Amino acid sequence: MTEQKNASFSAADFLMKSGLGRKIVQTTAKHTLFSQGDPADSIFYLQKGRAKLTVVSTRGKEATITLLSAGDFIGEEALAGAGGLRMATATAITACTTLKIRREEMIRVIHEEHSFSDLFLKFLLARSMRTQADLVDQLFNSSEKRLARILLLMAEFGKPGEPEMLIPPITQETLAEMIGTTRSRVSFFMNRFRTLGFIEYNGRIRVHKSLLNIVLHDRLPDHNAQNAPTSLAVRIHTKSIRRSRHEQK
Repeated sequence: MTEQKNASFSAADFLMKSGLGRKIVQTTAKHTLFSQGDPADSIFYLQKGRAKLTVVSTRGKEATITLLSAGDFIGEEALAGAGGLRMATATAITACTTLKIRREEMIRVIHEEHSFSDLFLKFLLARSMRTQADLVDQLFNSSEKRLARILLLMAEFGKPGEPEMLIPPITQETLAEMIGTTRSRVSFFMNRFRTLGFIEYNGRIRVHKSLLNIVLHDRLPDHNAQNAPTSLAVRIHTKSIRRSRHEQK
């Protein structure tokens, strides 16, 4: 009986339909799915739309820590233990369709359905790798390169299928929070990206694949290279050459 039940289970159907311990929630843009400090008693699966996670410090400063798209789980910290609290606030950027899954039901299906637990494990690994990549990005890359990476991630370049070149509405203040710089610097870089043809924006931002040049090759077109800020890698390489020459003397 158990084998027959497992064979008929579909993780895709489970995540797209309401049922025992889960319900579909429709939200408008700017709607809050849950707030920092709320009881972590459920997990959300984002079926459609875009959302973001933000945290607020004890001094009241807010920062956006990640952007979410269809196929992402939200609030997985609910599995850490009963009675836990939300570590961040989840807010819809666009109109969203989510599946709200009670903690108990999520634990049950992970234990009983291997296809679902495999899918969830892949998500957690991808989220962990993304978090590490974000940390490396903050530590070693210039703010211009971090901005390019965020824009490409929002356009979902690198994922299977055609990228969504027209990204959801987002303010320069939010972009500045995510890359750790000022709004004026973001405005400067955005204007340069537009001048170089990497992006277009007139209310909404359209990202072109050519923006990958900054992330993958750490370079701008030759005619603009003289105005580009020196990257960390170039500075380290230059110092290494100077040190080597000094030792040879």
